[in-house]
Amino acid sequence: MFRTYSMDLAGRTLTAEIGRVAEQANGAVVLRYGETTVLVTATASEKPRPGIDFFPLSVDYEERLYSVGKIPGGFIKREGRPSEKAVLTSRCIDRPLRPLFPKDYRNDVAIVATVMSVDQDCAPEVIAMIGASLALNISDIPFTDPLSSVSIGYCDGQLIVNPTAEQRETSKLSLTVSSKEDKVMMIEAGADEIPDALMMEAIHLAFDTNLEVVKFIKEIVAKEGKEKAVYEEHVINQEAYDLVTGYITDAKMEDAVFAELKQDRDAKLRVITEEAMEALGEKLAGIYGEDANLDELLGEIIYKFEKMTVRRMILRDHKRPDGRGLEEIRTLSAEIDVLPRVHGSALFSRGQTQCLTVTTLGMISEGQRLDGLDTNETGKRYIHHYNFPGYSVGEAKTSRGAGRREIGHGALGERALLPVIPSEAEFPYAIRMVSDILSSNGSTSQASICGSTLSLMAAGVPIKRPVAGISVGLVTGDSDDDFVEITDIQGVEDFFGDMDFKVAGTSEGITAIQMDMKIKGLTFAMIEQAFVQTGRAREYILNEVMLKAIAEPRKELSAYAPKIASMQIDIEKIAEVIGARGKVIKKIIEETNCAIDTEDDGTIFIKGMNAADIQRAIDMINAIVKDPIPGTVYTGAITRLMTFGAFFELAPGKEGLIHISKISNKRVEKVEDVLAVGDIVTAKLVEIDKQGRLNFSIKDALPQEEKAKDEKHNH
Repeated sequence: MFRTYSMDLAGRTLTAEIGRVAEQANGAVVLRYGETTVLVTATASEKPRPGIDFFPLSVDYEERLYSVGKIPGGFIKREGRPSEKAVLTSRCIDRPLRPLFPKDYRNDVAIVATVMSVDQDCAPEVIAMIGASLALNISDIPFTDPLSSVSIGYCDGQLIVNPTAEQRETSKLSLTVSSKEDKVMMIEAGADEIPDALMMEAIHLAFDTNLEVVKFIKEIVAKEGKEKAVYEEHVINQEAYDLVTGYITDAKMEDAVFAELKQDRDAKLRVITEEAMEALGEKLAGIYGEDANLDELLGEIIYKFEKMTVRRMILRDHKRPDGRGLEEIRTLSAEIDVLPRVHGSALFSRGQTQCLTVTTLGMISEGQRLDGLDTNETGKRYIHHYNFPGYSVGEAKTSRGAGRREIGHGALGERALLPVIPSEAEFPYAIRMVSDILSSNGSTSQASICGSTLSLMAAGVPIKRPVAGISVGLVTGDSDDDFVEITDIQGVEDFFGDMDFKVAGTSEGITAIQMDMKIKGLTFAMIEQAFVQTGRAREYILNEVMLKAIAEPRKELSAYAPKIASMQIDIEKIAEVIGARGKVIKKIIEETNCAIDTEDDGTIFIKGMNAADIQRAIDMINAIVKDPIPGTVYTGAITRLMTFGAFFELAPGKEGLIHISKISNKRVEKVEDVLAVGDIVTAKLVEIDKQGRLNFSIKDALPQEEKAKDEKHNH
């Protein structure tokens, strides 16, 4: 017998079913919102995973294509690797949940959200996030903080909770907020230059909406919740910690972490660790036992001591490990055109973080096709890829392809720049950005946003405004009012801090937000302060560095970039342009050396390496779709020679006659003396006779100066 619980959420009913399916999972719930249905399960191992010092949480958001009535494409006909959207959703579920588990919990936990039915007006991503919270809270897994997630849009000057598919199409904001009863746990946003004040208003609306769902979850947990399991704690032995920290001393640890370069800090810590092991090895063995892995245990103590030292220095003394002020940005540099032959390139550096971004332009058809649950979104023409090789952090490891982190950072860069990308009508190109991180010491995703802006401008893409990105970190004390925020966090501040709040935007407003959290939430005061500091930093980066490297997008594309033109024809003429079995369009492509794509709405895209070839293709298509008009000049090929003249093909399937007397201003004895089959000539249509036959003249199409020269020569 299963139980159901319901509430109203933004004008639609949210229903939770408990006890119907997946009874062997630690916690399971079927959530229905409209006709969207998601099964979420939470399962934990009975014992901790041995030999690890982290919490092994995995989150999988699984899209079943039957949920939207699709059969998967390809040969295998089953769902394969998760889509990019599924990966991003998994990350959005993981990020707010992970900090709410006990810090020393080492049992494997697997959360699986399976999308079984999709109502396009009720996005399954947010429902999956709520389901994960509910499944964990009713389970025996030691997780006790109910939280909720909600989506906020902005249409026609109004903020909208969980917008419909139609509203999402026109919304200037795509904001997802996860929060618990008292604090915000996650913010993820893509925005069309939204002001800080409006973004804060949207976050407040999301928080208030989440409060109602959290109350709903707590009511269910009161009736369905299992007793929480006791887990094996993993804490550092206090006697060993006091022994090691007393030997090293605060002063020596401060000296070690106070270094501008990551390599110098790591070298000092290695020396400290070796000295401590040599001096204290026997005493540590007495505490832990002869069989203990002392290197691993000492490493944990040194790590904790380093973390406590860095946090204390920042919070109490306002001293950062590299000596910067709280809002001081590391040394910046920006270069463009660092690579020959590519369509656009830029190198952006901030301290030891360095990103090379390259722009490649292509046909609209070269954009990415999407096969997911959103039936309204079938492809995209702007793509941003992010690569994070091992050498960027000094690690000797081979590339295994893009992981969830790389996909997430690439998507963040894509969201940040999408609002300033010109429309297809303004710029009929597919655009692919590739950001290669060459060196990493914090905030590489924001460096990729800055580098991408410069690369686009260098490539001649007419972006609306330049975009810059920066991150702000947080160190908290004993109360909500006891905190310090630091601009442009480096690696050690990210590792030991409580937050990585990334904000990208233009001079007009925010275009993207991503917030990673390590504590149990942010207050609104913390969020507002983050907006203030990131706003000041973005303005500085834009004006003092980026715009000095390149002030505006170039007016001309690279000589190595393809030239693309678009034209519009009557949709009923598309078949004529394509021809039987593609015969006509293949002939145009062959004769002009251009690539040609036709769209269902009558738009035709033509790509070539020079303007003359493109114009030739346009003329040939116009000759097919438009009725011939006397007096119009056409370029075409000679197809046949006769004694009385030559047949001229102005477009595939359309021919006319050039009489021998119309070939030249000079007297022509034989047609073959002047023309040959395959010659490309320009001729004017002088007449359409009563039988509809076309008569052309080469000599009437000659420029006036050539006519005059010929006439003078003949005279």
